Amino acid sequence: MKLTINTSFQESASSQYLLILVDSEQLKNANSLYKINNLEETIEAAQFKASLNEILALNGAVENSRNSALVGIGKSAEIQPAKLAKIAQTIIKASQKKFKKISIDISALTAEQHYLFALSLTQALYTFDEYKSKKNESQLEQIDLIAANSSLNDAQLALISAMQSGQSLARNLGNRPGNICFPEYLADQALALAAEFPDLLKVTVLDEQQMADLGMGAFLAVSKGSDRPGRIITLEYQAQRSEAPIVLVGKGVTFDTGGISLKPGAGMDEMKYDMCGSASVLGTIRALCEAKLPIHVVGAIAAAENMPSGKATRPGDIVTTMSGQTVEILNTDAEGRLVLCDTLTYVSRFNPALVIDIATLTGACVVALGSVLTGMFTPDDELAAELHAAGQTSFDRVWRMPVIDDYQEQLDSPFADIGNIGGPKAGAVTAACFLQRFTREYRWVHLDIAGTAWNSGANKGATGRPVPLLMQFLANRAQQNG
Repeated sequence: MKLTINTSFQESASSQYLLILVDSEQLKNANSLYKINNLEETIEAAQFKASLNEILALNGAVENSRNSALVGIGKSAEIQPAKLAKIAQTIIKASQKKFKKISIDISALTAEQHYLFALSLTQALYTFDEYKSKKNESQLEQIDLIAANSSLNDAQLALISAMQSGQSLARNLGNRPGNICFPEYLADQALALAAEFPDLLKVTVLDEQQMADLGMGAFLAVSKGSDRPGRIITLEYQAQRSEAPIVLVGKGVTFDTGGISLKPGAGMDEMKYDMCGSASVLGTIRALCEAKLPIHVVGAIAAAENMPSGKATRPGDIVTTMSGQTVEILNTDAEGRLVLCDTLTYVSRFNPALVIDIATLTGACVVALGSVLTGMFTPDDELAAELHAAGQTSFDRVWRMPVIDDYQEQLDSPFADIGNIGGPKAGAVTAACFLQRFTREYRWVHLDIAGTAWNSGANKGATGRPVPLLMQFLANRAQQNG
């Protein structure tokens, strides 16, 4: 979808619908921007208060606009980002099936709110109907934003558009079922992306024999239980650039039964979302290709399916990782850290400036932070501050959690170098501590997205997080380097 920003309503822009955001305390100011016939009488008759998400149709009362409406935002000084998202959702719901092109006057918002509101509009457009016989049939193709003074510029709008494309890809991949989206399918998606952007992207796919040759015993302990072979997929963006790359590592367990440590049946269908870390990596790489950011990035996807079978790993089995460390697998449902640890060792060959892994790793993180904030684990204060700032800007927020040596002893094993679980206490922290043992050679951040990668209930579906966070972080980095 195309976004533009203008200082005034473009009569020649053929917009089919004009929406004017209005502050409840400055309701009459709408008439200073547009010639609205009988505004006061219309407001009085409808008892319109401009409360949050309240809409008043103007029925041709605005000159040069056949369809128009006032949209209440409450008090602009009190609007939080979540409320901006709700306003965006209301506008999209009211217009996407009726109009191809709409205009929204956002003058009632502060200039600092314009970027996030524009991003919220693109996010609200997403629907997933691939497997429905009746499609959504959204018509909306363009939104013209109007503000006399705005912080938005064409470069920011292009970044938002790229974010939307990447986030939508991540959501699509997450929403596809395990019988369609499996490890080889993710590899095919990466190869298709490289074919679409051949000058920007280089893709490599490792099969299980190549992983075995590299000594990836932890990864193969997970993938060997499935008839679907595992894959490690790397996507190198702007490989010709000389600077050390930022590496994004995504957990891609395309379906997680728990293995021999079988999960309860209720809600197991949602384990198709256990590959949302890898989906976010693919989505971020797509967004980078569309935005053409001047930065060197490598995406790495640890793709496997965790199934119970005669070939599956048993609790108590001991395996040797690519790093040479041995792991006692006490619980086969703690498989994400097993595929990730070998992948985190593998990516050291890129001599990374830093590594960020993204994983739906622990239910403990959901208990700690719910579905609002992503858990961020890093010993690096500077990286933590950068990601926190990017999260605030993109409203894809993180919360820093501890990853310190005091927790490491919970992972001690009497039979191997390390156990793959640390007991019932601080499960999200000990999972991060496990990964930390494989990341000592470089700067590292772990993002646990188990609570933020998808929604359950009536609005079930992948969120595409943390694509906005990662893209904002990379855009900020590219700007600093430029």
